[in-house]
Amino acid sequence: MSPIDTKAQLESINAAAQELAQRRAKGEAGALLQEALRPKDFSQAFAIQQTIAQQFSAQGNPIAGWKCLLPTAEKTVVAPIYQQDVYLQTAECPLYPSSKGLARVEPELAFEIGNDLPPRATPYSEAEIDAALGKTRLALELIKSRYQNPSEANHFDALADGLVNQGLWLGPELSTPAEIETGHFALSVAIAHNDQQQTETLKKAAVHPNGFPKAGLYWLVNFLSAQGIGLTRGQYVITGSYAGVLDLPLNQTCQFHYGDLGQFSLQFVEKVMK
Repeated sequence: MSPIDTKAQLESINAAAQELAQRRAKGEAGALLQEALRPKDFSQAFAIQQTIAQQFSAQGNPIAGWKCLLPTAEKTVVAPIYQQDVYLQTAECPLYPSSKGLARVEPELAFEIGNDLPPRATPYSEAEIDAALGKTRLALELIKSRYQNPSEANHFDALADGLVNQGLWLGPELSTPAEIETGHFALSVAIAHNDQQQTETLKKAAVHPNGFPKAGLYWLVNFLSAQGIGLTRGQYVITGSYAGVLDLPLNQTCQFHYGDLGQFSLQFVEKVMK
């Protein structure tokens, strides 16, 4: 990545980070940043993103996980997830709803870092990364952009803002042996409409975008290491949605079945600022 080496660049990065951090903290969305503050390339976008992370960490809200995908020629997908936005097997999942009053989530697998993977000069092998992993959990990425019209934001705008992530819900551990196929499964979500005493079931053929869900994890460890960033014990990594974004109702019981991988039940509730 090209260095951020001028005072003007640093000032614009700090100003962009401050604005996006305030929006995230308040659960708000706004217009695209002023043109002078919008990132023009990956280096600027990543610098804004990591400046936000530094601000949150100083406020007692450190990075608790990462989202990623294998990079392509068009884009690099990497963004932090913050401690105060991670929920472990809670019966209710707080989030900021969409403009239509719905919970926007993506079904994922989350890989726990069981032992630290500090930055180093030589790349980590897949075997070394596998040996450092802990639990694998069924998970939901919680989705919300800090831009009022996300379709107007280009990839660098979205990257600076954390790639529409607003949090992570961690479910049960995989209920099947490690050898089982995790690249695809039959996804179903049974929604109990409590007021109508009836159930609606959403079914999808869930397929990981990289085929092999650890592929992005292997890339992420070495990408971050090259930036001087390590992964630490207890953090989680998600590596791509199996079924895109699901729009689901608030305050209704949703029963998720990840094929033979496991199941869980929860309700989405509107997040309230403290």
